[in-house]
Amino acid sequence: MPYKNTMKKWTHNERLIEIIAALFILLFLYTGISKIREHTSFRIALSQSPLLGSTAGLLSWLLPITEIITASLLLFPITRKHGLMISLGLMSLFTIYIAFMVFFIPSLPCSCGGVLKELNWNQHLSFNIFFTALSIIALWLTKRNKLFIAINRKSRTPV
Repeated sequence: MPYKNTMKKWTHNERLIEIIAALFILLFLYTGISKIREHTSFRIALSQSPLLGSTAGLLSWLLPITEIITASLLLFPITRKHGLMISLGLMSLFTIYIAFMVFFIPSLPCSCGGVLKELNWNQHLSFNIFFTALSIIALWLTKRNKLFIAINRKSRTPV
């Protein structure tokens, strides 16, 4: 019996979705873990924000946990689309917040985790716009990547 190659061949779109998901996994795991490891300084930086100060205690735990859960959703193909939607939501919120900071309060320190706090507000805004665009591209490719499969009603097999 000849050997049958059962490896799935990935399309260009599938590879691009995988790469974008991997970038988000790295980003969210890195920033989420950094925020937990440096929890006290993260909470203090959040408390200095005029927009987030009153919710710093809650957000200092909610944000990193959400980032880690989102990274977990991105790991598995079955939950990846939900992870990408949450990624778009998070990156959109982060981008709006940073744009506010750039235009109204550029002197406050960044409350982001890890090396990202070394970026100035304008660099961080560019970084976030880039990742927001990546999440939009991945969701668009995910939507385009669906195949239509006709099923025979009697035999329940693809036609």
